[in-house]
Amino acid sequence: MTAIKHALQRDIFTPNDERLLSIVNVCKAGKKKRNCFLCATVTTERPVQVNVVKVKKSDKGDFYKRQTAWALRDLAVVDAKDAVKENPEFDLHFDKVYKWVASSTVEKNTFISCIWKLNQRYLRKKIDFINVSSQLLEESVPSGENQSVAGGDEEAVDEYQELNAREEQDIEIMMEGCEYAISNAEAFAEKLSRELQVLDGANIQSIMASEKQVNILMKLLDEALKEADQIEMKLSSYEEMLQSVKEQMDQISESNHLIHLSNTNNVKLLSEIEFLVNHMDLAKGHIKALQEGDLTSSRGIEACTNAADALLQCMNVALHPGHDMLHAVKEQQQRFSDLREQFARRLASHLNSVFVQQGHDQSSTLAQHSVELTLPNHHPFHRDLLRYAKLMEWLKNTDYGKYEGLTKNYMDYLSRLYEREIKDFFEVAKIKMTGTTKEGKKFATLPRKESAVKQETESLHGSSGKLTGSTSSLNKLSVQSSGNRRSQSSSLLDMGNMSASDLDVADRTKFDKIFEQVLSELEPLCLAEQDFISKFFKLQQHQGIPGLTTNEAEEMDGGTLSRSYASGGPQTISSEKDMIRQMMTKIFRCIEPELNNLIALGDKIDSFNSLYMLVKMSHHVWTAQNVDPASFLSTTLGNVLVTVKRNFDKCISNQMKQMDEVKISKKSKVGILPFVAEFEEFAGLAESIFKNAERRGDLDKAYIKLIRAVFVSVEKVANESQKTPRDVVMMENFHHIFATLSRLKISCLESEKKEAKQKYTDNLQSYVIYSLGQPLEKLNHFFEGVEARVAQGIREEEVSYQLAFNKQELRKVIKEYPGKEVKKGLDNLYKKVDKHLCEEENLLQVVWHSMQDEFIRQYKHFEGLIARCYPGSGITMEFTIQDILDYCSSIAQSH
Repeated sequence: MTAIKHALQRDIFTPNDERLLSIVNVCKAGKKKRNCFLCATVTTERPVQVNVVKVKKSDKGDFYKRQTAWALRDLAVVDAKDAVKENPEFDLHFDKVYKWVASSTVEKNTFISCIWKLNQRYLRKKIDFINVSSQLLEESVPSGENQSVAGGDEEAVDEYQELNAREEQDIEIMMEGCEYAISNAEAFAEKLSRELQVLDGANIQSIMASEKQVNILMKLLDEALKEADQIEMKLSSYEEMLQSVKEQMDQISESNHLIHLSNTNNVKLLSEIEFLVNHMDLAKGHIKALQEGDLTSSRGIEACTNAADALLQCMNVALHPGHDMLHAVKEQQQRFSDLREQFARRLASHLNSVFVQQGHDQSSTLAQHSVELTLPNHHPFHRDLLRYAKLMEWLKNTDYGKYEGLTKNYMDYLSRLYEREIKDFFEVAKIKMTGTTKEGKKFATLPRKESAVKQETESLHGSSGKLTGSTSSLNKLSVQSSGNRRSQSSSLLDMGNMSASDLDVADRTKFDKIFEQVLSELEPLCLAEQDFISKFFKLQQHQGIPGLTTNEAEEMDGGTLSRSYASGGPQTISSEKDMIRQMMTKIFRCIEPELNNLIALGDKIDSFNSLYMLVKMSHHVWTAQNVDPASFLSTTLGNVLVTVKRNFDKCISNQMKQMDEVKISKKSKVGILPFVAEFEEFAGLAESIFKNAERRGDLDKAYIKLIRAVFVSVEKVANESQKTPRDVVMMENFHHIFATLSRLKISCLESEKKEAKQKYTDNLQSYVIYSLGQPLEKLNHFFEGVEARVAQGIREEEVSYQLAFNKQELRKVIKEYPGKEVKKGLDNLYKKVDKHLCEEENLLQVVWHSMQDEFIRQYKHFEGLIARCYPGSGITMEFTIQDILDYCSSIAQSH
């Protein structure tokens, strides 16, 4: 076991700086015996760590390897199994219970005793030792000079020092010189003792021999102490001298700090002065430009603009804290304020003069532009004013009061100028529409008052103001299309023929061109002014126009602005577009009423002009909305479009009203009703006007209303007609409506076209049956009796045996209708139909052909009854179907 312990110390623990104190050969309980060793070790380094290490023999050789190690502080219980009887088993409780069986009880007891001693010496931790003999634990208690095994071994180990190589070599030489030492250790020890005594004596003699040298050494030490005292005194004096130097250096350092602080302050002061000089110094040239600069020339305006920008930069410089308390800064700021006020006043005065001059210069060219039905071009004026745009922006940022004053003055002057121009422009447009006076005379008296045109138009159309134009023109066309109507039908259409000669297609085309010219002139005028306002007044900032009064603001925005003047403050407008639109409304406040007056005049001249106006106005509104839906132009044209649409609806309503009020003569035939012809003219005109128009939907709705009214009125007139049969009135008028709709191909009226055709067909058939009646009346009555007998149950071939219906009676009835009489009856029928039908619709031959077919149908019916009821009798009619065809053809040709 000693050899194993030495081998384990050498191979395993010494390399790890550990000492092996106890060892026990064990195997695990209950398993196949595979021996291993449990070792109790301590580290050689401080602090000492105590471990229990499991070592086992390697399977590949005779060397040992370290397998597992547990710290002794983790050990909780040591169970020896039996404290009385010898038992090699014992348990160690670490993280779990490890059961071991020792090779011998002595080794087990020695190992447990070592564990107890190590615990007492290093850990002082309470480890439970159960089933352990008390004698085994008492052996480790120290008594007298004897120490515990573990303690003695530990102290021995503490005192033991390994020999180094040289010491081992010396001992070996000494032992070689004393070969007997191995056999007689006491003799060897005595020899060593004697040699040690000899060495001690030599050392004492050497010390005593060196006493003189010791005295000399002591004397030298005394002198050295004295020198050290002197050096210390000098160092003290040096320290005192350095202390004064230190104080002087501190003063110098403080003085340098003050100098540095002074220099820093001077640099900062210089920087502040340079900042003020560089940022708050306005060049003399700029000052001169602001005070005396020429605001009429381009070079002078540019110089004033640069000077104004420089002044604004000086006034808006961000001063450092405390600058505003400097007297010089206050003086400079006051000087800047005076310059700003002086220049702003001079600029505002000059621009006001320019606004006034613009009004006087433009008035001289009004007559020339009015003659040509064009509005004056303001581009030169805008171009000249745009040179001041940057100055206006400067004025807006520096003196908003003068800026808003200029804005209000511009609107006042320009609104009066545009009002004169636009009113004169509309006067010319009205005169060109009426066309009652020579143009030279009209233009020579410009500007004319609107009342003059109004009186003139009233004199043209009568004091009653009725819309006779459209009715007259329609009646005219109806008369032309109908040809030689009967006198009573023509009298219905002659009501407005006196003025109808002046209202033809050329008049309407002329009106359309004039109206389009008016809109085409207004649109670029408004767009150019709006663009100028945006650029000149720099409306990028979302601000309002505080200078407007409440009434002006309401006038500008159509009375929709809220009245927020209760606090005495100005109204504000939320966005740039609102401000531009309201300025435009103020400047062009006369456009909308003038347009409404022109529209009213056009509608009074001819109500059908509302069709032209609806198409043109819709197109211009659509164009304006694509550019800017919220602009003044878009809003104004949209408002006027509402008026035009009302006039259009009024025109449709008038047409429907005229249908309800139509009266027919009781003594003349009806023919094509006037409102049917009027619908034809309206539809043809509307289709030519609304081709590819934006407001086609409005026309389609009007078509539906009109056609339904036409249908109702036709039936009403047909029911009230006394001279002309109802079926004829219905047949002719619905045939005319069907032909009109087929020719125009109006998609929204397809169902009405089919309905008109059906009504025409039904009434044609009804008229034919009613007018033809029973041309062979007695023969018809005879066969009605025959059919009655058959209906009562008599067989057809037995009818001839009836007394009233025998063959002889049939021959008598047939003889009463020879071919000559039949032709005479058909001739009278043709004359009767000719009296009923009107010539312009040309339906006589159609009706006559239908009657011919109906007569032949009756003839065939009679022949069939004769063949069935009187078979083999040889009885036939005295005329044939070919005779009927010849009679009808000759009658039609003769008439």
